[in-house]
Amino acid sequence: MPLPLYQNQKDQNAPLTLNPLASVGSVVAIAAGKGGVGKSTVAVNLALALQAQGYQVGIMDTDIYGPSIRKMLPEDRLPAQKGALIQPALCRGIKMISMAYFRKEGEAAAVRAPIANGLISHFIKNIQWGVLDFLLVDFPPGTGDVQLTLSQQAHLLGAIMVTTPQEVALLDVRKAMSLFDQVKIPIIGIVENMSYYQADANSEPVYLFGRGGGERLACETGTPFLGHVPLDPVVCSCGDQGQSIFVLDPKAERPVTRAFQGIANQLIQHAASLKAEREHGLGSFELIWKEMSR
Repeated sequence: MPLPLYQNQKDQNAPLTLNPLASVGSVVAIAAGKGGVGKSTVAVNLALALQAQGYQVGIMDTDIYGPSIRKMLPEDRLPAQKGALIQPALCRGIKMISMAYFRKEGEAAAVRAPIANGLISHFIKNIQWGVLDFLLVDFPPGTGDVQLTLSQQAHLLGAIMVTTPQEVALLDVRKAMSLFDQVKIPIIGIVENMSYYQADANSEPVYLFGRGGGERLACETGTPFLGHVPLDPVVCSCGDQGQSIFVLDPKAERPVTRAFQGIANQLIQHAASLKAEREHGLGSFELIWKEMSR
Protein backbone atom coordinates (compact mmCIF):
# COMPACT_ATOMS: atom_id res chain seq x y z
CA MET A 1 0.00 0.00 0.00
CA PRO A 2 1.24 3.53 -0.70
CA LEU A 3 2.21 5.68 2.24
CA PRO A 4 0.14 8.77 3.11
CA LEU A 5 1.88 11.91 1.90
CA TYR A 6 0.28 14.51 4.14
CA GLN A 7 0.10 14.41 7.92
CA ASN A 8 -3.18 14.62 9.78
CA GLN A 9 -4.39 17.73 11.62
CA LYS A 10 -2.81 16.67 14.90
CA ASP A 11 0.59 16.30 13.22
CA GLN A 12 0.22 19.66 11.47
CA ASN A 13 0.34 21.36 14.89
CA ALA A 14 3.66 19.72 15.75
CA PRO A 15 6.76 21.94 15.59
CA LEU A 16 8.63 21.87 12.28
CA THR A 17 12.40 21.90 11.85
CA LEU A 18 13.26 25.30 10.41
CA ASN A 19 15.41 23.79 7.68
CA PRO A 20 15.55 20.00 7.28
CA LEU A 21 18.47 20.51 4.86
CA ALA A 22 20.57 22.35 7.45
CA SER A 23 22.68 19.26 8.21
CA VAL A 24 23.26 18.39 4.55
CA GLY A 25 26.75 19.31 3.38
CA SER A 26 26.13 19.62 -0.37
CA VAL A 27 22.83 19.51 -2.29
CA VAL A 28 23.60 18.70 -5.92
CA ALA A 29 21.17 18.55 -8.85
CA ILE A 30 21.49 15.76 -11.43
CA ALA A 31 19.77 17.22 -14.49
CA ALA A 32 19.53 17.08 -18.25
CA GLY A 33 16.39 18.91 -19.41
CA LYS A 34 15.19 15.75 -21.18
CA GLY A 35 14.42 12.14 -20.46
CA GLY A 36 16.20 9.06 -21.71
CA VAL A 37 19.81 10.13 -21.14
CA GLY A 38 20.23 8.18 -17.90
CA LYS A 39 19.97 10.86 -15.19
CA SER A 40 18.57 8.41 -12.64
CA THR A 41 21.18 5.77 -13.47
CA VAL A 42 23.93 8.35 -13.05
CA ALA A 43 22.38 9.60 -9.79
CA VAL A 44 22.15 6.11 -8.29
CA ASN A 45 25.64 5.01 -9.29
CA LEU A 46 27.17 8.31 -8.27
CA ALA A 47 25.52 7.93 -4.86
CA LEU A 48 26.86 4.38 -4.55
CA ALA A 49 30.34 5.56 -5.59
CA LEU A 50 30.30 8.30 -2.94
CA GLN A 51 29.03 5.85 -0.35
CA ALA A 52 31.84 3.43 -1.22
CA GLN A 53 34.29 6.19 -0.24
CA GLY A 54 32.66 6.55 3.17
CA TYR A 55 30.33 9.50 2.56
CA GLN A 56 26.79 9.74 3.92
CA VAL A 57 24.53 10.12 0.90
CA GLY A 58 20.86 10.74 0.15
CA ILE A 59 18.79 10.88 -3.05
CA MET A 60 15.68 12.96 -3.65
CA ASP A 61 13.82 11.55 -6.67
CA THR A 62 11.76 14.52 -7.88
CA ASP A 63 10.25 12.92 -10.97
CA ILE A 64 6.58 13.00 -9.94
CA TYR A 65 5.30 11.37 -13.12
CA GLY A 66 7.90 8.67 -13.73
CA PRO A 67 9.96 7.87 -10.61
CA SER A 68 12.37 5.01 -11.23
CA ILE A 69 15.01 5.13 -8.51
CA ARG A 70 13.03 2.93 -6.12
CA LYS A 71 13.42 0.10 -8.64
CA MET A 72 17.19 0.62 -8.80
CA LEU A 73 17.57 1.08 -5.03
CA PRO A 74 15.11 -1.22 -3.23
CA GLU A 75 14.49 -0.11 0.32
CA ASP A 76 15.62 -1.92 3.44
CA ARG A 77 13.41 0.43 5.44
CA LEU A 78 10.35 2.31 4.19
CA PRO A 79 9.82 6.02 4.87
CA ALA A 80 8.10 6.74 8.16
CA GLN A 81 6.33 9.75 9.58
CA LYS A 82 7.73 11.17 12.81
CA GLY A 83 5.66 14.08 14.05
CA ALA A 84 5.32 16.62 11.28
CA LEU A 85 8.31 15.30 9.33
CA ILE A 86 8.93 12.25 7.17
CA GLN A 87 11.98 10.05 7.69
CA PRO A 88 13.34 8.98 4.29
CA ALA A 89 13.63 5.37 3.21
CA LEU A 90 16.94 3.60 3.72
CA CYS A 91 18.28 1.81 0.64
CA ARG A 92 21.65 0.05 0.93
CA GLY A 93 22.59 2.67 3.51
CA ILE A 94 21.50 5.54 1.22
CA LYS A 95 18.61 7.71 2.38
CA MET A 96 15.99 8.19 -0.30
CA ILE A 97 12.62 9.78 -0.93
CA SER A 98 10.47 9.33 -4.02
CA MET A 99 6.90 9.73 -5.18
CA ALA A 100 7.02 5.98 -5.76
CA TYR A 101 6.42 5.47 -2.02
CA PHE A 102 3.17 7.46 -2.05
CA ARG A 103 1.16 5.82 -4.81
CA LYS A 104 0.31 2.31 -5.92
CA GLU A 105 2.76 0.54 -8.20
CA GLY A 106 1.83 1.11 -11.83
CA GLU A 107 -0.59 3.92 -10.98
CA ALA A 108 -0.20 7.09 -13.04
CA ALA A 109 0.39 10.39 -11.24
CA ALA A 110 -2.39 12.29 -12.99
CA VAL A 111 -1.79 15.65 -11.34
CA ARG A 112 -1.52 19.15 -12.77
CA ALA A 113 1.58 21.30 -12.43
CA PRO A 114 0.46 23.21 -9.28
CA ILE A 115 -0.12 19.92 -7.43
CA ALA A 116 3.23 18.53 -8.60
CA ASN A 117 4.86 21.76 -7.48
CA GLY A 118 3.27 21.42 -4.04
CA LEU A 119 4.52 17.85 -3.71
CA ILE A 120 8.06 18.95 -4.50
CA SER A 121 7.85 21.74 -1.93
CA HIS A 122 6.68 19.11 0.58
CA PHE A 123 9.75 16.99 -0.21
CA ILE A 124 12.05 19.97 0.32
CA LYS A 125 10.50 21.24 3.56
CA ASN A 126 9.24 18.11 5.31
CA ILE A 127 11.85 15.38 4.83
CA GLN A 128 14.16 14.96 7.83
CA TRP A 129 17.44 13.95 6.18
CA GLY A 130 19.64 14.22 9.23
CA VAL A 131 23.39 14.50 8.68
CA LEU A 132 24.46 13.93 5.08
CA ASP A 133 27.59 14.78 3.13
CA PHE A 134 25.75 14.79 -0.21
CA LEU A 135 22.11 14.94 -1.22
CA LEU A 136 21.66 14.21 -4.93
CA VAL A 137 18.47 15.64 -6.41
CA ASP A 138 17.39 13.68 -9.48
CA PHE A 139 15.64 16.36 -11.57
CA PRO A 140 12.67 15.51 -13.81
CA PRO A 141 12.80 16.33 -17.54
CA GLY A 142 11.93 19.84 -18.65
CA THR A 143 12.51 23.40 -17.48
CA GLY A 144 9.14 24.30 -15.93
CA ASP A 145 7.52 24.90 -12.55
CA VAL A 146 8.97 21.91 -10.71
CA GLN A 147 12.51 22.66 -11.89
CA LEU A 148 12.16 26.31 -10.85
CA THR A 149 10.84 25.33 -7.41
CA LEU A 150 13.77 22.98 -6.86
CA SER A 151 16.24 25.62 -8.04
CA GLN A 152 14.79 28.28 -5.76
CA GLN A 153 14.03 26.26 -2.62
CA ALA A 154 16.40 23.28 -2.41
CA HIS A 155 19.57 25.22 -1.48
CA LEU A 156 21.45 23.72 -4.42
CA LEU A 157 25.22 24.00 -4.35
CA GLY A 158 25.40 23.27 -8.07
CA ALA A 159 24.23 21.00 -10.88
CA ILE A 160 25.71 18.09 -12.80
CA MET A 161 24.41 17.91 -16.37
CA VAL A 162 23.95 14.48 -17.96
CA THR A 163 23.89 14.06 -21.72
CA THR A 164 24.51 11.48 -24.40
CA PRO A 165 26.92 12.30 -27.26
CA GLN A 166 24.20 13.00 -29.83
CA GLU A 167 23.27 16.53 -30.83
CA VAL A 168 19.55 15.97 -30.19
CA ALA A 169 20.30 15.37 -26.51
CA LEU A 170 22.58 18.39 -26.33
CA LEU A 171 19.78 20.70 -27.47
CA ASP A 172 17.77 20.14 -24.30
CA VAL A 173 20.82 20.04 -22.05
CA ARG A 174 21.76 23.53 -23.26
CA LYS A 175 18.26 24.75 -22.31
CA ALA A 176 18.57 23.25 -18.84
CA MET A 177 21.98 24.88 -18.42
CA SER A 178 20.41 28.19 -19.40
CA LEU A 179 17.78 27.71 -16.66
CA PHE A 180 20.46 27.17 -14.02
CA ASP A 181 22.33 30.21 -15.30
CA GLN A 182 19.19 32.33 -14.93
CA VAL A 183 18.67 31.26 -11.31
CA LYS A 184 22.39 31.65 -10.50
CA ILE A 185 23.18 28.00 -9.81
CA PRO A 186 26.68 26.98 -10.97
CA ILE A 187 27.21 24.02 -13.25
CA ILE A 188 29.60 21.62 -11.53
CA GLY A 189 30.28 19.75 -14.74
CA ILE A 190 29.02 17.63 -17.62
CA VAL A 191 28.80 13.83 -17.70
CA GLU A 192 28.57 12.09 -21.07
CA ASN A 193 26.53 8.93 -20.53
CA MET A 194 26.32 6.01 -23.00
CA SER A 195 29.50 7.32 -24.61
CA TYR A 196 30.58 4.11 -26.30
CA TYR A 197 30.30 0.34 -26.20
CA GLN A 198 33.30 -1.95 -25.84
CA ALA A 199 32.76 -5.70 -25.95
CA ASP A 200 36.00 -6.48 -24.08
CA ALA A 201 39.33 -4.93 -23.19
CA ASN A 202 40.89 -6.00 -26.49
CA SER A 203 38.17 -4.68 -28.80
CA GLU A 204 37.78 -1.21 -30.26
CA PRO A 205 35.14 1.06 -28.71
CA VAL A 206 32.02 1.57 -30.83
CA TYR A 207 30.44 5.03 -30.68
CA LEU A 208 26.77 4.20 -31.13
CA PHE A 209 25.36 7.70 -30.49
CA GLY A 210 28.09 9.87 -31.96
CA ARG A 211 31.34 10.92 -30.39
CA GLY A 212 32.50 13.76 -28.20
CA GLY A 213 29.23 15.68 -27.82
CA GLY A 214 29.59 16.14 -24.07
CA GLU A 215 33.18 17.35 -24.36
CA ARG A 216 32.25 19.82 -27.10
CA LEU A 217 29.45 21.22 -24.94
CA ALA A 218 31.87 21.56 -22.03
CA CYS A 219 34.32 23.47 -24.22
CA GLU A 220 31.59 25.70 -25.67
CA THR A 221 30.26 26.67 -22.24
CA GLY A 222 33.52 26.73 -20.27
CA THR A 223 32.17 23.99 -18.01
CA PRO A 224 34.26 21.17 -16.50
CA PHE A 225 33.91 17.83 -18.25
CA LEU A 226 33.57 15.14 -15.59
CA GLY A 227 33.92 12.04 -17.73
CA HIS A 228 32.58 9.44 -20.15
CA VAL A 229 30.32 6.65 -18.93
CA PRO A 230 30.36 3.68 -21.34
CA LEU A 231 27.40 1.51 -22.19
CA ASP A 232 27.62 -1.66 -20.10
CA PRO A 233 24.90 -4.33 -19.88
CA VAL A 234 25.92 -4.95 -16.26
CA VAL A 235 24.75 -1.44 -15.32
CA CYS A 236 21.38 -2.21 -16.90
CA SER A 237 21.01 -5.53 -15.08
CA CYS A 238 22.08 -3.96 -11.78
CA GLY A 239 19.39 -1.31 -12.18
CA ASP A 240 16.72 -3.86 -13.04
CA GLN A 241 17.64 -6.15 -10.15
CA GLY A 242 18.36 -3.46 -7.57
CA GLN A 243 22.00 -4.44 -7.22
CA SER A 244 25.16 -2.35 -6.87
CA ILE A 245 27.88 -2.53 -9.49
CA PHE A 246 30.35 -1.61 -6.74
CA VAL A 247 29.46 -4.85 -4.96
CA LEU A 248 29.69 -6.91 -8.16
CA ASP A 249 32.93 -5.19 -9.23
CA PRO A 250 34.69 -4.25 -5.96
CA LYS A 251 38.12 -3.90 -7.61
CA ALA A 252 36.73 -1.58 -10.32
CA GLU A 253 37.92 -3.78 -13.15
CA ARG A 254 35.12 -2.63 -15.47
CA PRO A 255 35.52 0.74 -17.23
CA VAL A 256 32.03 1.82 -16.16
CA THR A 257 32.85 1.30 -12.47
CA ARG A 258 36.03 3.34 -12.84
CA ALA A 259 34.07 6.02 -14.68
CA PHE A 260 31.61 6.51 -11.82
CA GLN A 261 34.46 6.50 -9.30
CA GLY A 262 36.21 9.22 -11.28
CA ILE A 263 33.06 11.35 -11.51
CA ALA A 264 32.51 10.96 -7.76
CA ASN A 265 36.08 12.12 -7.07
CA GLN A 266 35.60 15.19 -9.24
CA LEU A 267 32.29 16.00 -7.56
CA ILE A 268 34.00 15.87 -4.15
CA GLN A 269 36.69 18.29 -5.32
CA HIS A 270 34.35 20.71 -7.10
CA ALA A 271 31.88 20.71 -4.20
CA ALA A 272 34.66 21.62 -1.77
CA SER A 273 35.76 24.48 -4.04
CA LEU A 274 32.21 25.82 -4.46
CA LYS A 275 31.57 25.68 -0.72
CA ALA A 276 34.82 27.53 -0.04
CA GLU A 277 33.85 30.22 -2.56
CA ARG A 278 30.41 30.55 -1.00
CA GLU A 279 31.82 30.81 2.54
CA HIS A 280 34.30 33.50 1.52
CA GLY A 281 31.82 35.41 -0.63
CA LEU A 282 33.73 34.74 -3.83
CA GLY A 283 30.76 33.30 -5.69
CA SER A 284 28.90 36.55 -6.24
CA PHE A 285 30.28 39.92 -7.24
CA GLU A 286 29.30 42.86 -9.34
CA LEU A 287 31.32 44.65 -11.99
CA ILE A 288 30.67 48.36 -12.26
CA TRP A 289 31.89 50.04 -15.44
CA LYS A 290 32.83 53.73 -15.30
CA GLU A 291 33.74 56.02 -18.13
CA MET A 292 37.38 57.06 -17.80
CA SER A 293 38.06 60.79 -18.01
CA ARG A 294 40.54 61.78 -20.69
